[in-house]
Amino acid sequence: MREIVSSRTEEKGAGLLTLGGDGRVGVVRCWEADRPSPSRVGASPACLRSLAFVWMGALEEVQNRRLLRARDHIDLHYREPLDIPALASVACMSGAHFIRSFKATFGETPHRYLQRRRIERAMERLRRTDLSVSQVCVEVGWTSFATFSRTFREIVGCSPSEYRDGPLHDGDGSVPTCFVKAWTRPAGSSSFGTARTEGGP
Repeated sequence: MREIVSSRTEEKGAGLLTLGGDGRVGVVRCWEADRPSPSRVGASPACLRSLAFVWMGALEEVQNRRLLRARDHIDLHYREPLDIPALASVACMSGAHFIRSFKATFGETPHRYLQRRRIERAMERLRRTDLSVSQVCVEVGWTSFATFSRTFREIVGCSPSEYRDGPLHDGDGSVPTCFVKAWTRPAGSSSFGTARTEGGP
């Protein structure tokens, strides 16, 4: 079943412009207002601009849905070995196009997003469980302890052991949970639609 995201129909004189939400043009018939006879068919500039606007918007919406589907897949399966071909297939894109689109939308590559998600889960386990650091490393999907420790320090600013032994920011109920999560979230974490161009604010 073809996914329908949005549709738009615009009448112009005796013409009709339609576009399916899957990004495919259905039926396009445009007659200029000064040509009342339907036998004389022509595409006016306004009609073409409308077609381009609707078509580009539909394509962008379809791509955003596919990227969100891939990101949700990372969130659910972060413990599993995930590579670009597998994630790109979830988004129905080629590998190179998926990496470019993901970074443009979320501000970081799929690999970096996966690393951040794993580190966030590791931070939670280090504070809320008695598992050793090496056990936490394996629990959140890392296969190399050295890589885990190096990435943890890059994102959090300290080693896993230092983070566990550091001062607690929650647990006493004096600070709302939403603020705690915002303060303890790794720096630079991205979210949908927040990608910034290089050199931006």
